[in-house]
Amino acid sequence: MTKYHGVREQLLDRLEVMAAGEQLPPERELSQSLGVSRMTLRRAIDDLVARGAVRRRPGSGVFALSPKLDPGLVASSFTADMRARGLRPGGRTLAFERRSAGARVGRRLRVSPTDRVVRVTRLRLADGEPMAIEELHVPDALVSGLEAADLQDASFYDLLRSRYGVRVVRGVQTIEPTVLDEDEARALDVPAHSPALQFERTSWGARDGEDVGVVEFVRSVYRGDRYQIRTELTVPAEGAP
Repeated sequence: MTKYHGVREQLLDRLEVMAAGEQLPPERELSQSLGVSRMTLRRAIDDLVARGAVRRRPGSGVFALSPKLDPGLVASSFTADMRARGLRPGGRTLAFERRSAGARVGRRLRVSPTDRVVRVTRLRLADGEPMAIEELHVPDALVSGLEAADLQDASFYDLLRSRYGVRVVRGVQTIEPTVLDEDEARALDVPAHSPALQFERTSWGARDGEDVGVVEFVRSVYRGDRYQIRTELTVPAEGAP
C-alpha cells in the first residue's frame, strides 16, 4: 500500500467516528499527526471529496458528510425511501405543464404521441439537502385536476392512491452512470459535469383490482456523491442449475 493509500485509509477510519458536518483538523495539524507531507494529505482528501465522504469549503476547511444513501432495489417512492432512512423528505416543483406526449414519452406511457400528458420537474430533498432531480410524466386523463401545488413536498404515489384510487403494482427500471449538465449541477449544488446516477422507470397501476395500464414514466438523476445502490445477493443451492 502506498503512503497515499495509507493516509486515505486513516482518514476513512477517522470519519467512521465523526458526525456529519464535523470538521477535520486543519491541514497542517493533520499532516503532522499522520506523519505525511501536506501534498500527500491533499491528494488523499481530494479522493475523499470525489468519493462523497467529505466536503471541502473554501476558506473554512474540510467537513465530514453523512454516509451515502443506499436503498435496495425495491418499488418505492423517493418519499418512502427517505423516511425509511430517518431522513426528512422534501421537494420543490421546478416546472409543471400539460403538453402532447410526443413520440418518446408516448411510447413509454403506451399512449398516442398526440395525447396530453402532465410533465413535472421536481428537485427532491433529504433533510433539506438537494438529492435528485426528477422529471415525471403522467397521462393527463389519469390525474384530472392535478396542479403543481399538489406535489409540493408530497409523494406522487400517495396522491395517486388517496385522490385517484390508483395503486402502483409493478415497474421496470434502468440505472446507468451519467454526468450532470450545468443546470442540473446548479440545482443540486455540485460542480458541473459531476458524476451522477440516472434512473428511468416505467410503472403500472391498478384501481380496485383492475389494471389501468402505465401510470408514470420517470427520469431521475441522483448525485453520485450522495447516493449508491445496494443489492442483496442469494447463492443458489449446490448443484442447482
